[in-house]
Amino acid sequence: MTKKEYRSLFEEDEAVGWLAIDKKVEEIYADQNPRHYAPPLHYILGGRDPLDGTSIYDSQKQDFHRHFVSYGMSELYYNEDAASGEFSKWGFEFTFRLKPFEEDEQDPVWVIQVMNNLARYVFESGKWFEENHFIPANGPIRTETKSEVGIVGVAFALDPELGTITTPHGKLSFLQMVGITSSELERLKANPKTSEVKALLDELRKDNPLLITDLTRK
Repeated sequence: MTKKEYRSLFEEDEAVGWLAIDKKVEEIYADQNPRHYAPPLHYILGGRDPLDGTSIYDSQKQDFHRHFVSYGMSELYYNEDAASGEFSKWGFEFTFRLKPFEEDEQDPVWVIQVMNNLARYVFESGKWFEENHFIPANGPIRTETKSEVGIVGVAFALDPELGTITTPHGKLSFLQMVGITSSELERLKANPKTSEVKALLDELRKDNPLLITDLTRK
């Protein structure tokens, strides 16, 4: 797509990339209005959180769980200079699937902060995440909890429902954050190759095809 073609298709006030994400998510959740959370101050205006927002959906598939989708790692708004790029900005958005946890009386917005922490790492380091990467959480992924949380790290898989799309700004993968236990984290630290991460994720998929994170898993 040339810049001229891009200008003919979109208006300058149009959230071109955002709408591309919405279109894909609506294939799964067409009957839902998501609970959307946005930061009080936009990142480019001096806010701390890089994500422009995160939507939470309720999924009944496999087992009831919350499905989070981020907005902000890809090119969200009108940008003719990004037309037909290979990747849309960083080339991905975060997703996460969470089994209800007893201490989360309302929406588990702590997940959004975890996503923002990871996004901040990408923005500040210039290093991005890809499928079959992993990262430790340096403690339980959900802090300030009375219950024992067994999840202490995150591995990244392609979201089994959202997958990868091509936007007017380039390719965008929905990278699902998958909670891993201390023993699994040590296994990956001992062999940090992407092939080992893939092997672990494939093992988890056998009983958990949607890779839903259960904070009590050990």
